[in-house]
Amino acid sequence: MKIILGSQSENRKQVLEQAGYAFDVMVSNIDEKAIRHEDFYELPLRLAKAKAEALLPKIKEPALLITADQVIVWNGELREKPRDFEEARRYLETFSGSMYPAECVNGIFVVNTGTGKFRLEREISKVFFSKIPQDSIEAFLKEGTMYKYAGGFTPQSPFIHPYLRCEGTLESVLGLPLDVVKRCMEEVVS
Repeated sequence: MKIILGSQSENRKQVLEQAGYAFDVMVSNIDEKAIRHEDFYELPLRLAKAKAEALLPKIKEPALLITADQVIVWNGELREKPRDFEEARRYLETFSGSMYPAECVNGIFVVNTGTGKFRLEREISKVFFSKIPQDSIEAFLKEGTMYKYAGGFTPQSPFIHPYLRCEGTLESVLGLPLDVVKRCMEEVVS
């Protein structure tokens, strides 16, 4: 069955490609900031579902549509993609050496467009940071990629990777927990 990834995230594309899946990409272009919820652990579920709802009317053939969203929760604070350079710096400086993990909260929505059968799942992984040297923070920020990531970081950066430890899968930290996605795909096809 055809697979459609409803995401423009390079990390999510990479996770599916490395797992050997062939898929098309569609982008929902929803206003994510218009969707809010006081429970930060509920927010990515609502966002993933909203992305699917925006894309479903555009899909005219049976397919498996996968949409996802991720937020970071740190010490009770919601951390989405940083708004600006200073916010990105603050995120990294407060993650650095903190006793609080960055909780990567993923919402995954998989729907079989032929039958309407769907699964909505949440997956949480934790990232613990040791002390990140200031020059590593500055080098990462200078790359300018921090605006692409919830929490303003990626574990794939050589400037950040040496200073983090993950509880959970790398795919989950990257925004698409592959084990959850596979399980959801199997359930909506059966």
